[in-house]
Amino acid sequence: MQRKVFIVDDHPIVREGLAQMVRREPDLAVCGAAEDAPSALQMIEALKPDILIVDISLHGPDGLDLLKSVRAKDPMLPVLILSMHDESIYAERALRAGANGYIMKQEATENVLVALRRILNREVYVSPRIANKMLQRFVSAGPAHAHHSFIDELSDRELEVLRLMGEGHGTRQIADELHLSVKTVETYQAHLKEKLALRNSRELVQYAIQWMISTESAARASEPS
Repeated sequence: MQRKVFIVDDHPIVREGLAQMVRREPDLAVCGAAEDAPSALQMIEALKPDILIVDISLHGPDGLDLLKSVRAKDPMLPVLILSMHDESIYAERALRAGANGYIMKQEATENVLVALRRILNREVYVSPRIANKMLQRFVSAGPAHAHHSFIDELSDRELEVLRLMGEGHGTRQIADELHLSVKTVETYQAHLKEKLALRNSRELVQYAIQWMISTESAARASEPS
């Protein structure tokens, strides 16, 4: 019996690559794919997949927003979050939002298949590095948490605004990307300045860019050689 996989990613090449990988497996089948959250929700309702692969970075509502919408309708539907972003920042956030697993796009193809099968077997999948980090935090809370404590204080939407600023997007671009008003984005930016103890918008932009550079460097460092 084949298990039905639904793919959500805004890059056609990535969607097709994942689909081809899944189709080669005798126990898995692709039942559909979408490039954004609204169309994904409609198709998931109609197609009744057994598991979702969801990218965090989508146009409009992001992958975490989609995950929360899915959880509101179906608390048990397995979801694997796929992302290019540093797992040390996003993995635990995704799990708290209801994901069953988190995997970086840089990981080998066979790891994606391992993650899918583990989640379908009602297990949770994260990389050994994140599993070890979470275990260390559980055993001795405090030091392991210190480096990213400022990130944990941000809401999912605030983190998304910070990421887009770090990628060079202006306020209006961010508003268009997230389907929000400019005033709403400015409110999130004000919250970010307050939480990060920054004095003005220029400091916030510099911080966002430096933060993105550091997280991308960490992601590259974690890639298998």
